[in-house]
Amino acid sequence: MAAAGKSKYFLAGIIPYIIWGTMSIPLRNIKHYPPQEILYYRIFVSIVMVWVTIALFRRQALKKDLDYVKALNPPEQRKLLFLTLLSAFLITGNWFTYIYAVNSVSLKAAAFAYMVCPLVTALGGFIILKERLSKIKVFALMLAFVSILLLATGSMYEVIWAVVIASFYALYVIVVKVIQNVDKFNFLGIQLILAGLIMLPMYLIKAHPFPADGFFWSHILLIAIVFTIIPLFLNAYALLGMPSSALGILIYLNPIVAFAVAFFYFKEEIDIHQLFAYLLLLLSILIFNVQLLKNVVYKKR
Repeated sequence: MAAAGKSKYFLAGIIPYIIWGTMSIPLRNIKHYPPQEILYYRIFVSIVMVWVTIALFRRQALKKDLDYVKALNPPEQRKLLFLTLLSAFLITGNWFTYIYAVNSVSLKAAAFAYMVCPLVTALGGFIILKERLSKIKVFALMLAFVSILLLATGSMYEVIWAVVIASFYALYVIVVKVIQNVDKFNFLGIQLILAGLIMLPMYLIKAHPFPADGFFWSHILLIAIVFTIIPLFLNAYALLGMPSSALGILIYLNPIVAFAVAFFYFKEEIDIHQLFAYLLLLLSILIFNVQLLKNVVYKKR
C-alpha cells in the first residue's frame, strides 16, 4: 500500500513536466502576439478560473485554511506570509525570465535552463532542506551534469540567463516544499493573485489594445488550464510525498519532451551528439528514481 501511495505522488510529479514540454505547440500558434501579453492574460485568466472553482466547489477547504492561519501564532503567520510572497515572486520571475530569454536572448538559453534546474533543485534540497542523497543519486546527478556539458555550447551570456531562469524555479520548488498544512489548490489561487499584482504595473505601463481574436483567447484558455493551473497544482501535490531533489530530477523530462516535439512535430533537425546527450539525461532520471520505480512496479505490501 505504501508503494501505491508513493506511485500517485510520482505520477503527479511526472505529468507537469510532460505537459510543459509540449507548451511550444500552443505558444507557436500565437507567436505573433508579444510574449509579455501572453503572460499577462495567462496569469489573469488563471486567477479567474481558479477562484471561480474555489467559490463554487472548495469553500469548505478555504474556510479550513483560513481557520488554520488564524490559529497560528504571529511568528508562524509571518513566516507563512513571507514564504507565500516569496513563492509567488519566484514563479513569476521564472515565467518572465523564460519568456524574455525566448524573445530577447535565445531559445537555446531558455531550453538550457531546464537542464540546469534539476541540479540546482537537488543541490538546494540537500543544503536547505537537509535531504539525503544516496551514492546512486549522486552518480545520476553527475551523469546529468555530463550530458549538460555536452549541450552547453552557447555563450557565457546564455549560460548566465539559463542559471537565472533555473534558480527561480528551483528555489520555488524548495519554498513550496517547506509550506505544509494548507490546501494546495487554495494556495495556488493565492499565488496567482500575487503573481497578477506583480505583473499589473507592467501591464498598465505597457498596455496593448485589448485582444479581440477568438483564436488568441482559445489558446490563452488552453495555456491557463492545461499549462498553468493543472501542472502547478500537480507539482505542489507531488511535493507532499516526494523530496524536492527527486522532483527536481524529473524536470529533465521537460527538455526531453520538448526535444521529441521539436523532432517529431516541428520536424527540426537534431544532430547525433544532441540525441546522445538527451538519452543520457533520460538515463540519469531512471537511475535517480530507481528505488521509487521498483516500488511502483512491484508494489510491495
